[in-house]
Order: sequence, then C-alpha cells, then structure tokens
Amino acid sequence: MKRNLTFRAWYYFRMGWSTYVAFLFAAINTLTVTYYLAIEKAPTLKEIFPSFLSYVFIVTAIGIPFLVAIGYLHFKKSSAYKAEADISFESHPHLKRILQNTENMLPLYLKMSEIMIKISKNEKITDDEIQEVSKLQSHLSEHIDKRITGQYESNVYRSDKK
Repeated sequence: MKRNLTFRAWYYFRMGWSTYVAFLFAAINTLTVTYYLAIEKAPTLKEIFPSFLSYVFIVTAIGIPFLVAIGYLHFKKSSAYKAEADISFESHPHLKRILQNTENMLPLYLKMSEIMIKISKNEKITDDEIQEVSKLQSHLSEHIDKRITGQYESNVYRSDKK
C-alpha cells in the first residue's frame, strides 16, 4: 500500500484539531461568554457564582458527569450510534471487503476443520468432500478475480497472478 504522507498528515491534523484543540477552545469560549454576558449582569446569578473561577469549577463539576451520561446514552441506549456505525460501515470500502472476505472464507474453514477431524481419526475423505472443497476453492477464486476496493481492482493476493 502506497502511503501518501501529505494526506496522512492532513488527516492527523484534522483529527487533532477537531478532537482536542477545537473542543478545548469551544469549552473555554462557552464558559467565558456565558459568564461575562449572562451571569455577571444578573445579580442573583452573581451571588451564586461570585467569580469566574467559581463558575468554571461549579459548571465543570456538574457538566462533566452530565456530558459523560449523555455520551453513554448516545452510544449504549439510543439508535443514533448504531445508525452512525451503519453509515460508516456502508461507506467504507475496506470494511465491506473484510466482511465479504470473511463471509466467503467461513464455509471453507468449516469444511477444512471437518476434513482435519476425519484425518485425525484416520478416516478416509470421500470424493464428495473433495468435490465440495473444490467448489469452495472455485468460489473463492471467482471472488478474488472480481474483488474491488474503492475504485481499484486488485488481484494482489492471487497465487496465480495474471
């Protein structure tokens, strides 16, 4: 696989920015704006939060557990995360290929394990079983020939490369 350092660096930059830096800036901005535009101008709220630091500590003490609970509900109790994961899987050609490869390999693994058990018991392998394995191999060969990842066809893993 050819690695494009520029695009990898760009991707890592965006992940670092959106996950950490932008999050931190947004939190600081929200705390600053809400305190100096809302709380400082309301005498009742100013009594509850006499200084910006007290406001930050109280909001952080309440906000972090609250946001953790919301995150937990999002991932574990709502259909939202499942929909996000489905969309991500559907649009990711490599994950699709892994699933297809796995689905195609499982019958072969099963048949091979059955044959290995017979061999370990010194039993003879029947012609039907050999024919079944040949069919599975043929099916895998067809799968390899027409396999596409994204927009690029690949016969990299073929033992009899054309």
